[in-house]
Amino acid sequence: MSLQTLLSQHQPYLPRTLQSLAESVCRQLEEKLSADDLAVFADDRFAGSVLKVCCCSEFVRDSWLRNPGLLSDLVTSGDLFSADRGGAYRQHLLDNPADAEAMLARQLRQFRRREMVRIAWRDLAGWANLNETLVDLTALAEACIQTALDFFYQQACKRWGTPTLSNGEPFNIVVLGMGKLGAWELNYSSDIDLIFAYAEDGLLSEKKEISYGEFFTRICRSLIKMLDETTVDGFVFRTDVRLRPFGDSGPLIMTFDGMENYYLTQAREWERYAMIKARQVAGDFDTGKQLAALIKPFVYRRYLDYGAFEELRSLKFQIMQELKRKDRLDNVKLGPGGIREVEFIGQAFQLIRGGREPALQQREIQVVLGVLRELNLMRADDVANLKFAYRFLRRVENHIQQYQDRQTHDLPQQAPVQQILAYSLDFADWDNFKQELDRVRGSVQAVFDEVFSLSEQDSRQHAARQVWTGADEERSLENLAGYGFADPQAVYNALRDFKICSPIKRMTRKGAGVLDRLMPLLIERVPCVENRDITLNRILALFEAVAGRNVYLSLLAENPDALTQLITLAAASPWICEYLAEYPILFDELLDPRSLFEPLKKDDLRQDLRRELDRTDGNDGEQLMIALRQFKHQNVLRVAAADIMGVLPVMIVSDYLTWIAEVILEQVLERAWRILTDKHGCPPNGQIDTAGGFAIIAFGKFGGIELGYASDLDLVFLYDCADGNAMTNGDKPINSGQFYLRLGQKIRHILDTKMLSGVLYECDLRLRPNGDSGLLVTHIKQYENYLREQAWTWEHQALVRGRFVAGDPALKTEYEAIRGRILALPRDLAELKRQVREMREKMREHLDNSAAGTFDLKQSKGGIADIEFIVQFGVLAETAHNPALATYTDNVRLLEGLAAQGFIDADDAALLKKAYIGYRDYGHHQVLQGESATASDAEFKEMRARVDEIWRAFME
Repeated sequence: MSLQTLLSQHQPYLPRTLQSLAESVCRQLEEKLSADDLAVFADDRFAGSVLKVCCCSEFVRDSWLRNPGLLSDLVTSGDLFSADRGGAYRQHLLDNPADAEAMLARQLRQFRRREMVRIAWRDLAGWANLNETLVDLTALAEACIQTALDFFYQQACKRWGTPTLSNGEPFNIVVLGMGKLGAWELNYSSDIDLIFAYAEDGLLSEKKEISYGEFFTRICRSLIKMLDETTVDGFVFRTDVRLRPFGDSGPLIMTFDGMENYYLTQAREWERYAMIKARQVAGDFDTGKQLAALIKPFVYRRYLDYGAFEELRSLKFQIMQELKRKDRLDNVKLGPGGIREVEFIGQAFQLIRGGREPALQQREIQVVLGVLRELNLMRADDVANLKFAYRFLRRVENHIQQYQDRQTHDLPQQAPVQQILAYSLDFADWDNFKQELDRVRGSVQAVFDEVFSLSEQDSRQHAARQVWTGADEERSLENLAGYGFADPQAVYNALRDFKICSPIKRMTRKGAGVLDRLMPLLIERVPCVENRDITLNRILALFEAVAGRNVYLSLLAENPDALTQLITLAAASPWICEYLAEYPILFDELLDPRSLFEPLKKDDLRQDLRRELDRTDGNDGEQLMIALRQFKHQNVLRVAAADIMGVLPVMIVSDYLTWIAEVILEQVLERAWRILTDKHGCPPNGQIDTAGGFAIIAFGKFGGIELGYASDLDLVFLYDCADGNAMTNGDKPINSGQFYLRLGQKIRHILDTKMLSGVLYECDLRLRPNGDSGLLVTHIKQYENYLREQAWTWEHQALVRGRFVAGDPALKTEYEAIRGRILALPRDLAELKRQVREMREKMREHLDNSAAGTFDLKQSKGGIADIEFIVQFGVLAETAHNPALATYTDNVRLLEGLAAQGFIDADDAALLKKAYIGYRDYGHHQVLQGESATASDAEFKEMRARVDEIWRAFME
């Protein structure tokens, strides 16, 4: 069996774009590895991880190919599978001492490569969590630093003697680890920032006179060279000592007294920020305690230091300007919403309050964020978002660096490497990964902008005017960042392009003056919504569309409340502005909420639609379809506006959306009937102006009077005629069965034909007898026979929500009688329960595609579908005893009926009703935001658990 075949058995999923890479990896391994080396593939854990790890890390792959025994050693020793290896690093180096500098250099580099391969392997294989990876990397650096320091200290003592404190005790230097090394958060290919200090000055004169300062400086130089120098075996850790007092111009090492004097008299504010994470990582830990005590007052002031906010904001802007000049906004560490911003947020509170709140005197940012929540200094949801974002971004950072063991924080630009990064993080493709990354970074920046926001209204207005004039790009970008825009450069560019677009350039001087008053207001007020970048772009597109009609812009400039209302609507839905641009008459209604936020009732809708359609050419099907779509868009927009502004509760929103669909279907049926009868005449039981013998039955959300903004229509077409072969009475007669079939086809064509204005409604007809393989229209007698003799239990469940919505009133009566009889059929309750439960489990298995940490409002456990299935089970079980249960089709009233019947406890029914309405309300607003009907795991947590408990009580 080839290695590729062996590995493919252990690799259930590999993106198509990486297949050739995987094949190349297999070929290289087969060429390089001996039979003994290949023996490690007998371990299923190892074999199952090889392709993913080797595809995602050139560094690991190349290290293995250079040293085929490397992985054999890691596997056979068990180190590859151990989560506790980090604690043994130091002992391993002590057990294998080096007796020469060259030997130490080789030993440390080979040891570092072995352990870096192990750490990357465990991370990419999904065996190690983030904390394990960061701690192992930090422990590895510490072990190497301490080992090298011990070696050079001993060598120096042999040559010059041993330095001692004033009390006669020998002592060594203190090595401070800064940044992520100090916080036990070292990233994969990070350099290490070190500061060196020693307790006391003195003179060694036993063998050859040398000051303590020179003695320790020589040790530090040798230590840096040992760690940083690249040899044939690579390097140990890139080492940076520029964070020391006075930077590059300062001495390499200072005494404690010199350090204290510097930090008290000359250190800059950013050095306080840097010192938050400082921790001794090697050297003399006895004297190190003294140094820590000296530094602490510099970092943590005894008073509330709000000046740190401005300093940190200034530092942040400096970094952002540098990134913009270097076109490095894709930097996951320093870019917008990156790792640095999460750290800035936590460390700002530490600098301001750390002296008064000892609990904030921590190094690890995740711990700091938890303390901020406990002290009620930040909202729990903001802390949760930041923690999630930090862990996500740190994994991204590590995986970027594990690819080639390069110290980079930039997202890859080449498509193949992008796919590798996405795959390493368990995303299907780059677009899915990038979408999640953008969401995560946006959530970080939103919190950052709130923490560092300007409070003075005058400053905000001045900043907004400055942004609109755009004279000073750098300052404009700073102001946009201050307003919380996720991508200030993109917003700046959008405003610049807007000002020079043709419709704006063609504006009159008066119109331009209106725009100059309006735009600063817009820039200042858009940050009141979370998705401010998107919202601004939507409104700019709207303003461009209506630029020729200055009156609308004047209304907004003179009425800031209307502008705020527009911003709220634009933020809530991607199509609000599009439709306002398409139907500017609705623009006026921003100033008159009585019309915008009071959608029409069903009778008024029916009159309006009939009036609109009567204006069209009855023989022009395209005009008909355009008019129907315009009617739908206008009225759904009214409902959405009322919904967004909180005027309508979710139950009423669904009522209005359902009424719109019903009124449209009534007219679609009537107009389709006219088109066919004009051509073929009527069946024997029909009239020219009335659709006789035909009915449209709604199922699902439509049948349950629970339509949402993105709902399709589940429909079944029924007809009734005594003789299907009877001919119509027109010039081109066809038999009645064929007539009703064509009527169904015409209705479907009007509903789901895609036009420039979209489809009217997506139409799902699979609930008809025999599904897609069945006839498009079904005779009413055959329908009852099918439901009684052939239908599955799930089709009876669907019938619970089956409702007549348009057609012949006589068929409505007949259909409702059939529905009542089928729902009231006697059933074996145990068998019914089994079938309903199995169908629900099958649905969840196939339809719940929610990602980890998300809750699919419909399909996840404790969601909408569980509630619906409980109701459907109850109706099928109880209608035989209480025919009144067949009266309604909506879940809320059915729950009330089941509670009245005693099938379900009244409190449980109330809970299910509350959950059902809550889920639907949340889902409505997700659609308006252009999002899927999912929520975070934390959302509805208790409610979901209670729904699931009720489900299990009934069904298990």
